[in-house]
Amino acid sequence: MHTRRIGDVAVSAIGLGAMPLSIEGRPDEERSLATVHAALDAGVTFIDTADAYHRDVGEVGHNETLIAKALASHDLGKEVLVATKGGHLRPGDGSWTLDGSPRHLKQACEESLRRLGVEAVGLYQFHRPDPRVPYAESLGAIRDLLDEGKIRMAGVSNANPEQIRQANEILGGRLVSVQNQFSPAFRSSEPELRLCDELGIAFLPWSPLGGIARARELGSAHAPFARIAEARGVSPQRVCLAWMLAKSPVVVPIPGASRPETIRDSAAAPDLVLTPRELAELDAA
Repeated sequence: MHTRRIGDVAVSAIGLGAMPLSIEGRPDEERSLATVHAALDAGVTFIDTADAYHRDVGEVGHNETLIAKALASHDLGKEVLVATKGGHLRPGDGSWTLDGSPRHLKQACEESLRRLGVEAVGLYQFHRPDPRVPYAESLGAIRDLLDEGKIRMAGVSNANPEQIRQANEILGGRLVSVQNQFSPAFRSSEPELRLCDELGIAFLPWSPLGGIARARELGSAHAPFARIAEARGVSPQRVCLAWMLAKSPVVVPIPGASRPETIRDSAAAPDLVLTPRELAELDAA
């Protein structure tokens, strides 16, 4: 597996987005654990989770607990950088809410530490700006967690360029990652990607294949990806991830998966080198 960097840590060029293992439509635990183990066997050393990745009332942190169990039951589990997030909540009725207050973020981090079974979170990211709380106050809490050693690295998610610059300033130049939505159908995060490239900050595209419901339709929805995939004898999803990786060395896609075969296919994307002509065609798609 090719590697890239998040902060001072080398990670696999493709990560695993673990959300599908815990929300609506999730697989049973046996298949979930098998999916994580397949990722590790394929060389994946970066997993993205969050305390809000759960389905029902009373199971906050379901995904964190699942990931901790999967890593503890595999020989390569200790080699994985786990990124989790705080500031987003799911009441259990299918909706998403926000709480970016410093008090909540600090308490959420403590609970994530407990569920993950670690002394410090490898990468902790502010999940989504809360319009009721000044961004500087939310990031101040992340800075405090970093200074206290509760987290080893800090990042932000769903942030615009101004917020990225502000976060990096508040963190004293220690911002290591930005996790924003980016896919063939959602390209409005190009400015954030370019800024991360300029600053040397890891850019982590979430839903890089278009999301749980649309990932299988990527080829039919975006013909150039299907044409190149057919010519290369690979899946359109693998072409998509290779296209993203070619955009900048700071890009580390985190495709979701709920089946072992899906993450195995995604993990092979770094080996697919697209030509300049193919990349231009995909950029224009």
